[in-house]
Amino acid sequence: MINYKTILKVLGTLSFIEALMMLLCFGICLLYREDDFMPFLISVMICLLFGFLLKYFGRESDNTLMRKDAYLVVTLAWLFFSSLGTLPFLFSGYITNFTDAFFENMSGFTSTGATILDNVQALPHGLLFWRSLTQWVGGLGIVFFTVALLPSLTGGSVKIFAAESTGPIKTKLHPRLSSNVKLILSVYLVLTIACIISFMFFGMDWFSAVNYAMTSTATGGFSIHNNSLEFFNSPAIDYTCALFCFLSGTNFTLLYLFASKHDLKTLYKNSEFKFYFSIVFIFTVFVMIQLIIKLQYPVEEAFRSSLFQVVSIITTTGLFNDDAGKWPHVTWAILGFCMFLGASSGSTSGGLKCIRGVMLLKCIRNEFMQILHPNAVVPLKIDGISITNQTRNTLLSFFATYLLLVGLSTFVLMLAKVDSTNAITIVLSSIGNVGPSFGLEIGPTMSWNILPNFIKWLCSFLMLVGRLEIFSVLVILTPSFWNKS
Repeated sequence: MINYKTILKVLGTLSFIEALMMLLCFGICLLYREDDFMPFLISVMICLLFGFLLKYFGRESDNTLMRKDAYLVVTLAWLFFSSLGTLPFLFSGYITNFTDAFFENMSGFTSTGATILDNVQALPHGLLFWRSLTQWVGGLGIVFFTVALLPSLTGGSVKIFAAESTGPIKTKLHPRLSSNVKLILSVYLVLTIACIISFMFFGMDWFSAVNYAMTSTATGGFSIHNNSLEFFNSPAIDYTCALFCFLSGTNFTLLYLFASKHDLKTLYKNSEFKFYFSIVFIFTVFVMIQLIIKLQYPVEEAFRSSLFQVVSIITTTGLFNDDAGKWPHVTWAILGFCMFLGASSGSTSGGLKCIRGVMLLKCIRNEFMQILHPNAVVPLKIDGISITNQTRNTLLSFFATYLLLVGLSTFVLMLAKVDSTNAITIVLSSIGNVGPSFGLEIGPTMSWNILPNFIKWLCSFLMLVGRLEIFSVLVILTPSFWNKS
């Protein structure tokens, strides 16, 4: 039996959080004295109204959540946040239909970064800040922040956290969930603040620095300029952004342990980090060589552009400092693989995650050993942790479902007459929460505005499915989920 009253209570709290976010943007509107202050004020009022109504209907909640409730509330939270988030765009008139506004907000809250806006710079400061803020909050997770603020939900908070967290292997820093949340949140805040200071040091004004820091550490990719970081034409800013995107694509638990112990062994002994670092290094060198040989880039520019683009794509950030759509097509294949793979589990990035890549490679190695030695018992271990058969089955199910969704969705886009390269990269970008696309119609520096409305809804669904690790969303679509027994 689903505990609807507790779910309504959680959604009510989320309404108040979103109202607070919009109130912050309202302050930005007043600071710059622009015309979007009234749309934000009205939006705040509507969010508060929803908050009070949902809290009222959930007033007799027993504050417990079962497993079903956790999966349902996490999915509803994203849909609810994205729906309310359309209000400032619609009331201001900068986006005129609900489909586009919902797509923009789902792209923001899932930290995807794809946009339907052809001219981002036409937006006032309040709406620009709203787009960046949606990515920053969505980077760690909407319900992640709620867990930190709802200690009363002791029965269900662990289940909520499990439904929203990323990766097949969960590592705890502290026995108490609220303490874990606060420690990880502290890493996120430190990265964001350090990124802001670094950007300002290298010449950004405070507004640009705050916006780009939020979208970099969230590995989201929303920009306040039409040509992203290329606008600044600054090598120092490019390297700074690449560094913080790379760090944000690293497991936050690992970053905390490294910072607390000051020991590099924490990093290079971790299988996932070594795999992540190696992929970035190898792909950067390969793309750099292609740019030097085929496009005659100077060495430093080739290195910077390749490093930035590889890091931006593998961490599913999607910011750019060069137009990769003009690069040799073989580099598209590399960047496409980065879209598919993603960075580390327990980070703000999307994609399959490097830890699953490590597990798949070890499964393949074990299979070869099993063929040669049929009677041998070959364990699967990651950093000394034995991986159970259940976890292996889940991994293979996840991988198969991921590929099935990519294949079916690509087929649908091709039926809608989207060119094949665009079709597959749009799907990979959506389900991997990446942002850019590669192809003849929509390049990595372009908006997705020309897509038909039903494709935008499909992409929004894929963004949600990818952000919540597929099964958390798909399970509520099964008949057995709604079976009372």
